[in-house]
Amino acid sequence: MYIPTIDLALMLESIPFLLSGLGYTLGISLTAFIFGNLLGVILTVLGFAPWRPVKVFVRFYLSFLRGTPALVLLFLLYFGLPYQLNAVVAAVICFSLTSSAFIGEIYRGSIAGVSAGQWDAAAALGNRFFPTMRYIILPQAVRISIPALSNVAMDLLKGTSLAAMITVPDIFQKAKIIGGRTFDYLSMYILVALVYWLLCIGIGQIQHHLERYFQQKYV
Repeated sequence: MYIPTIDLALMLESIPFLLSGLGYTLGISLTAFIFGNLLGVILTVLGFAPWRPVKVFVRFYLSFLRGTPALVLLFLLYFGLPYQLNAVVAAVICFSLTSSAFIGEIYRGSIAGVSAGQWDAAAALGNRFFPTMRYIILPQAVRISIPALSNVAMDLLKGTSLAAMITVPDIFQKAKIIGGRTFDYLSMYILVALVYWLLCIGIGQIQHHLERYFQQKYV
């Protein structure tokens, strides 16, 4: 009978090889988060614009991508298109699109949390919609949205492990390789779980510093 054990020596020996995939994990996460924020801001602004067809499209986009599993979209982009995308490119596109839907909703809720008096004051000064959104509303909404955005960043970081399913050599793929070679998946999966945990702690620290920065600047 096979009894799984934790091999600490193997875990320590495997750290350099495991961390060789860290660049892919962080690179995909950061790139997708940046593009997801850009798309999220655009979607949010368009959702508040006074054009009904645009609002309908934004609602459909948000609903579809929030309701579609990231793994399904990832496989669709990598296996389902007539042209074979690079695995890293497919992963970045997938996580950018999925994160943009959640980020768009976060910004929408944050903008709704800004006092209506801000809109009225901007209108009284003769500001139009887009300048008001850019210079008055969005800066306040970003401050409100920091905790939720940090959750999206953590989910993105952990979600990049799905990229191993399409051969991206990230830290999870490296753990799978060592586990397959040594037949000790338990030790490898515990090790990679600890690495993801430490990375998420780092994101939490960034969130803490950003919250203090905005509090000191705007309060």
